[in-house]
Amino acid sequence: MRAILLLLLLPVLLACGRDRDPRPQVVAPAPEVGARGNPAQDIDGLRRHVPITSEITPLPMANPENFDIRRGRAYPMQPPTIPHSIDGYQVDLNSNRCMLCHARSTAAQFQAPEVSVTHYMDRNDQFLAEISPRRYFCVQCHVVQTNAQPLVANGFRDIDSLLRSERELQ
Repeated sequence: MRAILLLLLLPVLLACGRDRDPRPQVVAPAPEVGARGNPAQDIDGLRRHVPITSEITPLPMANPENFDIRRGRAYPMQPPTIPHSIDGYQVDLNSNRCMLCHARSTAAQFQAPEVSVTHYMDRNDQFLAEISPRRYFCVQCHVVQTNAQPLVANGFRDIDSLLRSERELQ
């Protein structure tokens, strides 16, 4: 049975080998191309203008600011930043230290802003008695304020400032 199978497959196997050129084709490597299409340029501003082929020393970690001052937001619907240190805060399956002060029931006592009502809604917009599991891990969206400079320029202006400047021009 194997002999018959080999006899049937032999012409197919031989035909596959005829198409190939015995010598592999050698092609020169393509020049390196950066994000802007210019090989002499860096890949992007996040690498601080260092080519992608070079190693760079990472920037030092930014220092957290602990001034308890609310910052403005850089774009619509941006989660507010955390204006205090959260070192040592326990946020896990069993406990959420943030909710000690920011829960709706205790926020007034601690003079802390209440968590938004949206954090108490499930995916079907039904209100829950406790914070939604989808919003439980605060640092998924909220970050501690630091003294870090922006890596990328941001010219965002909120709608109020745009309308105000438009009225002033008229």
